[in-house]
Amino acid sequence: MSENEVKHTNNEGLEGAAAFWNTSGKKIATAVAVILVVVGAWFGYQEYIVTPKEEKASEAMFKAQEYFAIDSSNLVLNGDGVNKGVLYIINNYSGTKAANIAGYYAGVSYLKLGDFNNAIKYLKDFSTDAKQIQMLAIGALGDASAELNKKDEAIDYYKKAAASFSEDESNASEYLFRAALLSETTGKNAEALALYKEIKEKYPTTDKGFLADKYIYRLGSEK
Repeated sequence: MSENEVKHTNNEGLEGAAAFWNTSGKKIATAVAVILVVVGAWFGYQEYIVTPKEEKASEAMFKAQEYFAIDSSNLVLNGDGVNKGVLYIINNYSGTKAANIAGYYAGVSYLKLGDFNNAIKYLKDFSTDAKQIQMLAIGALGDASAELNKKDEAIDYYKKAAASFSEDESNASEYLFRAALLSETTGKNAEALALYKEIKEKYPTTDKGFLADKYIYRLGSEK
């Protein structure tokens, strides 16, 4: 290729680039500016809104956690006049991690106070990656449902709780046992027998594993 041809090709390339930027450059620059604004707004929101909100919610939770540890359910829910309870935290710090765990505290506290509908309300909204706490929350849903005589729902919750963290053999066998007992009361003896056998097979060294033989024998004899 001659020198003139090279220059001609280069000029065509430059002209093409110039034409592209003339027609599309403003759109690209605008798009980049929008992205920068969105990213900046997100970081600003995290820095000045989310983080302080999380910190305030965590601070408010401190005393409620102490009351939860000693089963002072009314104080957990409503506070002590100086420190806020979990209901305040849920209502004022929604979307925070502290408000989420406050929902668990609220549900369990209502369960202990015998307010089973509110227990279900708050426990249903709770979710965590901590498997053992999630298991206890689902099990508490089973307890509240059983108290409301919603036996089929309670059985489902108990089985779900046991399956959610089978590594916790003590609690998993306990929830399966509750599911089996409730199944018997609803006349589902075959399901109850299967659950007792599951306890015996999966958790033979637990308290409920040792008890399972008696129930298996009894239901087997009845059959």
